[in-house]
Amino acid sequence: MYRDAIEGRIPAAGTEVALTDARGRVVARGLAEAGPIGVRVWCAHDEPVDEPLIEQRIDVAIDLRKRITPRKTDALRLIHGEGDRMPGVVVDLYGPHAVLSLDGEAATSRRGQLLELLRPRLAALGVPTILVRFGPRGERTVEHVEGPPPPEVVEVREHGMVLCADLMRGQKTGLFLDQRISRATVRRLAKGKRVLDLYAYVGGFSAAAGKGGASEVVTVDVAKPAIALAQRTWAANGLPEGRQRAVAADVPEYLGQAAEEGERFDLIVADPPSFAPSAATREKALRAYEKLHLACLRVLAPGGLLLAASCSSHVDRAAFEEALTRAAEERRVVLQVVDRWAAPPDHPRLLAFPEGDYLTVTLARVVP
Repeated sequence: MYRDAIEGRIPAAGTEVALTDARGRVVARGLAEAGPIGVRVWCAHDEPVDEPLIEQRIDVAIDLRKRITPRKTDALRLIHGEGDRMPGVVVDLYGPHAVLSLDGEAATSRRGQLLELLRPRLAALGVPTILVRFGPRGERTVEHVEGPPPPEVVEVREHGMVLCADLMRGQKTGLFLDQRISRATVRRLAKGKRVLDLYAYVGGFSAAAGKGGASEVVTVDVAKPAIALAQRTWAANGLPEGRQRAVAADVPEYLGQAAEEGERFDLIVADPPSFAPSAATREKALRAYEKLHLACLRVLAPGGLLLAASCSSHVDRAAFEEALTRAAEERRVVLQVVDRWAAPPDHPRLLAFPEGDYLTVTLARVVP
């Protein structure tokens, strides 16, 4: 709950607090937080945020993953913060390695308790190694706290495809696990196609296209270490070196040059980092999405497919697709929406928490 919606003094971050209505009745309990969020709500009733509660929440989350994890997949989200009623707490699995990510001082205050409860449960899942990721965004620290240290590059499986992750220095906790549905879709659609993977990071979309039988894949990311990981991911899947062209370049510059040179692609993946990290940047982000979509449409062949994604909860699907529509109008093409989706089942969201719908993906086709 945001600080400006709460009356009364909020104690130090991590302190358990009760929220009451005008009659003094307890309507929720949670942990005090520092910053714009005043309280991280754990219970929508009067129940203590104690060890039995946290233990029960962890067990319920693990039970769900046992039921929904795809075959031949050992990289997944075990606990998804608010979606599993554990605000600020994320646990991602990468084979025998777990990353506990703590967002905010409230969750960080329960670090020791969380580790004690997670340790035996992770061991039972065959996960001996635990890393903890904490600190303010942009200054995140990763500590190895349990089990054998991870290798510099961890190889995991997703629907049998190999993905390479750097758990100590990579973005997020190592991979963008929430794009599993998108990678599977690219793999299904790529056969015989010329594919462009923008903001490629470790090249998961590129490898998916290669596994799907793409005739050629161009992998673009501004970061040279990401390009190196993308090439390693490609090789780890046994894909022919000659079918991938990896380019370390700024995406807008690459798209501008590709348009000038008359390049055309049959399938383009545009999954940029968040353009709207806050509500104040929403309008600027929508203009950026429109500009990106227009640049993509300039190099998309007639009949081609654009997989357009946004990972910001501040940009809803309607606004995101309006930006896509404006780009199509400027390019003077007709777009068909072929499919839409969000994050996969291991990233659940509470029905009463629409902010949890942070990932928006639209698959659109240029009508030839």
